[in-house]
Amino acid sequence: MAFPPTASALLQRLRDVRSHSEALIAGLQPEDLCLQGMVDSSPPKWHLGHTSWFFEEFLLKAPELAPLIPGYEPADNRWGYLFNSYYEAVGARHPRPQRGLLTRPAIAAVLAWRQRVTAAAAELIEQLEGWEPSAAQPWLELVELGLQHEQQHQELLLMDLLDGFSRNPLEPTAFASEDPSQPEARYEAVAAGESEQPTWLQLAGGLVEIGHPGAGGGFHFDNEGPRHRVWLEPFAIASHLVSNGAFEAFIADGGYRRPELWMSEGWAVVQQRGWQAPRYWRGEWEFSLAGRRPRSPAAPVRHLSWFEADAYARWAGARLPSEAEWELAAAGGALSQAHGALWQWTASPYRPYPGFTPAAGAVGEYNGKFMTSQFVLRGSCFLTPPGHERLSYRNFYPPASRWMAAGLRLAQGGFPL
Repeated sequence: MAFPPTASALLQRLRDVRSHSEALIAGLQPEDLCLQGMVDSSPPKWHLGHTSWFFEEFLLKAPELAPLIPGYEPADNRWGYLFNSYYEAVGARHPRPQRGLLTRPAIAAVLAWRQRVTAAAAELIEQLEGWEPSAAQPWLELVELGLQHEQQHQELLLMDLLDGFSRNPLEPTAFASEDPSQPEARYEAVAAGESEQPTWLQLAGGLVEIGHPGAGGGFHFDNEGPRHRVWLEPFAIASHLVSNGAFEAFIADGGYRRPELWMSEGWAVVQQRGWQAPRYWRGEWEFSLAGRRPRSPAAPVRHLSWFEADAYARWAGARLPSEAEWELAAAGGALSQAHGALWQWTASPYRPYPGFTPAAGAVGEYNGKFMTSQFVLRGSCFLTPPGHERLSYRNFYPPASRWMAAGLRLAQGGFPL
C-alpha cells in the first residue's frame, strides 16, 4: 500500500491483518497455545496478546486520542506486565523464559480483548479521517507500524510453534499440507518450481546505493535506512539457494566433524549441542508444520544457523554474500528464490546504516538497540505474510539461531572465476 497510508486503505488492512493472526490458531488445541519449547520462542497465546498490547499501549492509550474512543476500556493493567516484550521505557515485564507458564488469562479472554482492540483501532482510524492530514498522519503511520509488527509476529508464531511441536515425540501436525494456503504447501510449491542447478551470476559492483529510498517508497522499518552508497568489488552470486541434496554432500564429507570449516565459536556450539544436520532433519525425512515429511533433495535446505551456512560456504569454496551484494543482485531481478522461500543469511553483521537515528520514545527501541552480536538475513520466507516482504528488509538473528526458516545463497569475490 502507499505510504504514508490513507485512513480508508488502513481500515481494511487493519481488519485483514488482525483476523489473519486469529486464523493461524484455528486448528490448534488450547494446550498448544501455551507451548514454549525454548527460551528464544514464545507461545501462540503470548503472540496474540502482545500484538494487541502494542496497539493498546502506543495508540489507544495515547492521551491525545483517548477523547476519540470514549467507550474503550483498556485491559487489566497487569496484562501490560505479561505482554510487554522488551520496551524498557514502558515498564517491567514478565520474564521471557516463563511465557509458557501463563495459563491465565485464558485464550477466550485474550481473543475477546483482541476484538475490543481491533474495534477501537478501527473507530480511531475513522475519526482520524476527519483530522487535518498533518495532524492525523503520525497516528496513521503508527497504526501501520503496529500492523507490520503484527505481521512479524505472525511469522514468529509459526516458527515458534514448529520448534515446540518438534519436541513432542508424537510429532503433531499443525496444518495439512494439502491445503494450498498453508505454509508447507507454499514451501513445497516454491521448491517444486526451482529444480534447475544454480549458476553463477556476475556483477560488476562499483559504487552502488542500498537501503530504503524513503519518502514515496512504501513502508519501511527504521533500520532499513537511510539510503546510502557502498563500494562493491566485482563479485559473483548464486542464482539459487543451496539445496538439501547439496547440503547432504557437505554432511557426507564430514562437514560437522571438520573444525577447519568452522568459526571457533561455531565449532564450540557444534560440540556443545551435538549438531549433525540441520535443525529438523530426521534421517531421510524432516519435521515440518505438516508433521514428518519426505525430504526433497531439490528443495532449499532450511533451518540453518549462520555458523552452518558459513561452514558450508567455506566447504564449497565460496562465501556468504554481504547484504549490499544481495540487495544489488535482487534489485536487478537476477536472483531466483529471493522472496517466499527462505530468509538468507548474509556475511554482514547487524549494524546501523550511516546516518541511522532511532525514533523518539519507546517505539525507538524497536530495532536500534539490537544492533550487536547478530547477522543480517535478507529476502523473506514461506512463513512471511504475503505483502510483508520488500527489497530493503533487514531481518537479524544471533549466529547460533536455527529455528527460524533460514537458508543460504553462495557468493564469490571477483571474476572471472
